[in-house]
Amino acid sequence: MANDTIRFFGLGLGPGNPDYMTVRARKVLETADRLAHFCKRGRRGNGRTIADAIVGADPEREIALVYPVTTEIPADHPDYAAALNPFYEEAASRLLAEIEAGRTVAVLCEGDPFFYGSFMHLWWRLKDKVPTEVVPAVSGMSGAWTRAGAPITWGDDVLTVVPGTLPEMELTRQLSGTDAAVVMKLGRNLPKVRAALATAGLLERAIYVERATMAQEKIIPLHELPEVFDAPYFSLIIVPGQGRRV
Repeated sequence: MANDTIRFFGLGLGPGNPDYMTVRARKVLETADRLAHFCKRGRRGNGRTIADAIVGADPEREIALVYPVTTEIPADHPDYAAALNPFYEEAASRLLAEIEAGRTVAVLCEGDPFFYGSFMHLWWRLKDKVPTEVVPAVSGMSGAWTRAGAPITWGDDVLTVVPGTLPEMELTRQLSGTDAAVVMKLGRNLPKVRAALATAGLLERAIYVERATMAQEKIIPLHELPEVFDAPYFSLIIVPGQGRRV
Protein backbone atom coordinates (compact mmCIF):
# COMPACT_ATOMS: atom_id res chain seq x y z
CA MET A 1 0.00 0.00 0.00
CA ALA A 2 1.51 3.33 -1.05
CA ASN A 3 2.20 5.78 1.74
CA ASP A 4 0.14 8.53 0.09
CA THR A 5 -3.02 6.43 0.55
CA ILE A 6 -2.62 6.15 4.32
CA ARG A 7 -5.28 8.01 6.28
CA PHE A 8 -5.11 6.39 9.72
CA PHE A 9 -1.94 6.20 11.82
CA GLY A 10 -1.10 4.59 15.13
CA LEU A 11 1.75 6.89 16.05
CA GLY A 12 4.30 5.49 18.49
CA LEU A 13 6.03 8.42 20.20
CA GLY A 14 8.47 6.50 22.37
CA PRO A 15 9.04 6.28 26.13
CA GLY A 16 8.66 9.97 26.95
CA ASN A 17 11.65 12.04 25.91
CA PRO A 18 10.88 13.40 22.41
CA ASP A 19 14.54 12.88 21.46
CA TYR A 20 13.69 9.15 21.22
CA MET A 21 10.94 9.76 18.68
CA THR A 22 11.57 8.26 15.25
CA VAL A 23 11.97 10.36 12.11
CA ARG A 24 8.84 8.72 10.69
CA ALA A 25 6.80 9.53 13.80
CA ARG A 26 7.89 13.16 13.73
CA LYS A 27 6.96 13.50 10.06
CA VAL A 28 3.47 12.14 10.64
CA LEU A 29 3.06 14.23 13.78
CA GLU A 30 3.86 17.39 11.88
CA THR A 31 1.65 16.66 8.86
CA ALA A 32 -1.47 14.79 10.04
CA ASP A 33 -4.70 16.75 9.81
CA ARG A 34 -5.99 15.46 13.14
CA LEU A 35 -4.10 14.40 16.28
CA ALA A 36 -6.16 12.11 18.49
CA HIS A 37 -5.08 11.23 22.01
CA PHE A 38 -6.53 9.28 24.92
CA CYS A 39 -6.88 11.14 28.21
CA LYS A 40 -8.63 11.36 31.54
CA ARG A 41 -11.40 13.92 31.83
CA GLY A 42 -9.94 17.39 32.34
CA ARG A 43 -6.38 16.30 31.57
CA ARG A 44 -4.15 16.12 28.51
CA GLY A 45 -3.18 12.66 27.35
CA ASN A 46 0.28 11.23 27.96
CA GLY A 47 0.82 10.84 24.24
CA ARG A 48 -0.15 14.46 23.65
CA THR A 49 2.27 15.60 26.36
CA ILE A 50 5.16 13.78 24.67
CA ALA A 51 4.30 15.53 21.41
CA ASP A 52 4.45 19.00 23.00
CA ALA A 53 8.09 19.49 22.07
CA ILE A 54 7.26 19.04 18.39
CA VAL A 55 3.75 20.47 18.00
CA GLY A 56 2.19 22.95 20.39
CA ALA A 57 -1.47 23.14 21.31
CA ASP A 58 -3.70 23.38 18.25
CA PRO A 59 -7.41 22.95 19.06
CA GLU A 60 -8.37 22.65 15.40
CA ARG A 61 -6.15 19.60 14.94
CA GLU A 62 -6.75 17.85 18.26
CA ILE A 63 -9.30 15.18 19.11
CA ALA A 64 -9.40 14.25 22.78
CA LEU A 65 -10.67 10.72 23.40
CA VAL A 66 -11.77 10.96 27.02
CA TYR A 67 -11.90 7.67 28.91
CA PRO A 68 -15.20 7.09 30.76
CA VAL A 69 -13.21 5.20 33.42
CA THR A 70 -9.54 4.51 34.06
CA THR A 71 -8.52 2.90 37.34
CA GLU A 72 -11.81 3.46 39.19
CA ILE A 73 -13.04 0.01 38.19
CA PRO A 74 -10.82 -3.12 38.11
CA ALA A 75 -10.14 -4.25 34.54
CA ASP A 76 -11.62 -7.70 35.20
CA HIS A 77 -14.93 -6.28 36.50
CA PRO A 78 -17.92 -6.56 34.09
CA ASP A 79 -18.63 -2.84 34.49
CA TYR A 80 -15.20 -2.04 33.04
CA ALA A 81 -15.92 -3.69 29.70
CA ALA A 82 -19.46 -2.30 29.77
CA ALA A 83 -18.03 1.22 29.94
CA LEU A 84 -15.05 0.81 27.61
CA ASN A 85 -16.65 -1.09 24.75
CA PRO A 86 -19.10 1.66 23.72
CA PHE A 87 -16.36 4.24 24.28
CA TYR A 88 -14.08 2.54 21.76
CA GLU A 89 -16.96 2.05 19.34
CA GLU A 90 -17.84 5.73 19.50
CA ALA A 91 -14.19 6.78 19.22
CA ALA A 92 -13.68 4.59 16.15
CA SER A 93 -16.79 6.03 14.51
CA ARG A 94 -15.63 9.55 15.28
CA LEU A 95 -12.24 8.98 13.69
CA LEU A 96 -13.77 7.14 10.73
CA ALA A 97 -15.93 10.19 9.98
CA GLU A 98 -12.81 12.36 9.90
CA ILE A 99 -11.05 9.93 7.57
CA GLU A 100 -14.04 9.64 5.25
CA ALA A 101 -14.06 13.43 5.04
CA GLY A 102 -10.59 13.18 3.50
CA ARG A 103 -8.50 14.00 6.56
CA THR A 104 -5.54 12.05 7.92
CA VAL A 105 -5.82 11.01 11.56
CA ALA A 106 -2.90 10.11 13.83
CA VAL A 107 -3.57 8.53 17.21
CA LEU A 108 -0.76 9.57 19.56
CA CYS A 109 0.59 6.62 21.53
CA GLU A 110 3.11 6.67 24.36
CA GLY A 111 5.58 3.83 23.90
CA ASP A 112 4.80 1.43 21.05
CA PRO A 113 1.22 1.27 19.71
CA PHE A 114 1.14 -2.54 19.68
CA PHE A 115 2.43 -2.99 23.24
CA TYR A 116 -0.39 -2.79 25.81
CA GLY A 117 -1.73 0.23 23.92
CA SER A 118 -5.28 1.58 23.91
CA PHE A 119 -4.78 2.27 20.21
CA MET A 120 -5.12 -1.45 19.47
CA HIS A 121 -8.83 -1.29 20.32
CA LEU A 122 -9.29 1.30 17.58
CA TRP A 123 -6.96 -0.51 15.18
CA TRP A 124 -8.94 -3.75 15.07
CA ARG A 125 -12.17 -1.79 14.56
CA LEU A 126 -10.78 0.28 11.67
CA LYS A 127 -7.93 -1.67 10.06
CA ASP A 128 -10.17 -3.30 7.43
CA LYS A 129 -12.09 -0.11 6.70
CA VAL A 130 -9.35 2.45 6.03
CA PRO A 131 -5.72 2.46 4.85
CA THR A 132 -3.70 2.16 8.04
CA GLU A 133 -0.09 2.49 9.15
CA VAL A 134 1.28 1.69 12.58
CA VAL A 135 4.50 3.57 13.33
CA PRO A 136 6.61 1.53 15.80
CA ALA A 137 8.54 3.14 18.62
CA VAL A 138 11.06 2.64 21.40
CA SER A 139 8.98 0.98 24.11
CA GLY A 140 8.74 2.20 27.68
CA MET A 141 10.49 -0.91 28.97
CA SER A 142 13.41 -0.41 26.57
CA GLY A 143 13.75 3.16 27.77
CA ALA A 144 13.61 1.93 31.37
CA TRP A 145 16.35 -0.70 31.24
CA THR A 146 18.55 1.58 29.15
CA ARG A 147 18.24 4.50 31.55
CA ALA A 148 18.80 2.14 34.49
CA GLY A 149 22.04 0.91 32.90
CA ALA A 150 20.74 -2.64 33.26
CA PRO A 151 21.15 -4.94 30.20
CA ILE A 152 17.99 -7.02 30.39
CA THR A 153 19.09 -10.28 28.71
CA TRP A 154 22.46 -12.03 28.42
CA GLY A 155 23.26 -15.12 26.36
CA ASP A 156 20.24 -17.43 26.41
CA ASP A 157 18.23 -15.52 29.03
CA VAL A 158 14.46 -15.76 28.64
CA LEU A 159 12.59 -12.48 29.13
CA THR A 160 9.04 -12.51 30.50
CA VAL A 161 6.77 -9.46 30.38
CA VAL A 162 3.80 -9.56 32.73
CA PRO A 163 1.06 -7.09 33.66
CA GLY A 164 0.84 -6.30 37.36
CA THR A 165 -2.92 -6.76 37.13
CA LEU A 166 -2.52 -10.56 37.30
CA PRO A 167 -3.40 -12.33 40.57
CA GLU A 168 -0.46 -12.61 42.95
CA MET A 169 -0.26 -16.40 42.60
CA GLU A 170 -0.07 -16.15 38.81
CA LEU A 171 2.50 -13.36 39.01
CA THR A 172 4.62 -15.54 41.26
CA ARG A 173 4.33 -18.49 38.88
CA GLN A 174 5.34 -16.45 35.85
CA LEU A 175 8.23 -14.73 37.63
CA SER A 176 9.55 -17.93 39.17
CA GLY A 177 10.09 -19.52 35.77
CA THR A 178 12.01 -16.82 33.95
CA ASP A 179 15.56 -15.42 33.76
CA ALA A 180 14.62 -11.77 33.30
CA ALA A 181 11.36 -9.89 33.68
CA VAL A 182 9.48 -6.67 33.13
CA VAL A 183 6.35 -5.97 35.15
CA MET A 184 4.00 -3.41 33.61
CA LYS A 185 0.84 -1.72 34.91
CA LEU A 186 1.98 -1.06 38.45
CA GLY A 187 -0.09 1.64 40.12
CA ARG A 188 -2.16 0.13 42.92
CA ASN A 189 -0.75 -3.30 42.02
CA LEU A 190 2.71 -2.46 43.38
CA PRO A 191 2.33 -4.19 46.80
CA LYS A 192 1.10 -7.38 45.13
CA VAL A 193 3.91 -7.28 42.57
CA ARG A 194 6.50 -6.70 45.27
CA ALA A 195 5.21 -9.71 47.23
CA ALA A 196 5.30 -11.91 44.12
CA LEU A 197 8.88 -10.87 43.33
CA ALA A 198 9.92 -11.64 46.90
CA THR A 199 8.34 -15.09 46.76
CA ALA A 200 10.05 -15.74 43.40
CA GLY A 201 13.42 -14.76 44.89
CA LEU A 202 13.84 -11.77 42.59
CA LEU A 203 13.34 -8.84 44.95
CA GLU A 204 17.04 -7.98 45.32
CA ARG A 205 17.53 -7.85 41.53
CA ALA A 206 14.38 -5.85 40.82
CA ILE A 207 14.61 -2.18 39.83
CA TYR A 208 11.72 0.27 40.00
CA VAL A 209 11.69 2.79 37.14
CA GLU A 210 9.30 5.73 36.97
CA ARG A 211 8.83 8.02 33.96
CA ALA A 212 11.88 6.63 32.16
CA THR A 213 13.68 9.18 29.93
CA MET A 214 11.49 12.03 31.24
CA ALA A 215 12.46 14.99 33.41
CA GLN A 216 10.78 13.41 36.47
CA GLU A 217 12.58 10.08 36.03
CA LYS A 218 13.14 7.91 39.12
CA ILE A 219 15.28 4.76 39.22
CA ILE A 220 15.37 2.95 42.56
CA PRO A 221 16.27 -0.63 43.59
CA LEU A 222 12.89 -2.08 44.51
CA HIS A 223 14.01 -3.26 47.94
CA GLU A 224 14.83 0.39 48.79
CA LEU A 225 11.39 1.67 47.81
CA PRO A 226 9.15 2.61 50.78
CA GLU A 227 6.52 0.00 51.65
CA VAL A 228 3.80 2.60 51.14
CA PHE A 229 4.43 4.18 47.75
CA ASP A 230 2.14 5.67 45.10
CA ALA A 231 3.33 4.30 41.76
CA PRO A 232 2.05 6.27 38.74
CA TYR A 233 0.95 4.94 35.38
CA PHE A 234 4.37 5.64 33.85
CA SER A 235 6.23 3.16 36.05
CA LEU A 236 7.42 -0.42 35.78
CA ILE A 237 9.78 -2.91 37.35
CA ILE A 238 12.67 -4.56 35.55
CA VAL A 239 14.56 -7.66 36.64
CA PRO A 240 17.80 -7.98 34.62
CA GLY A 241 18.91 -11.44 33.60
CA GLN A 242 22.17 -13.00 34.76
CA GLY A 243 22.91 -15.19 31.79
CA ARG A 244 26.04 -16.13 29.87
CA ARG A 245 28.84 -13.58 29.63
CA VAL A 246 32.03 -14.06 27.63
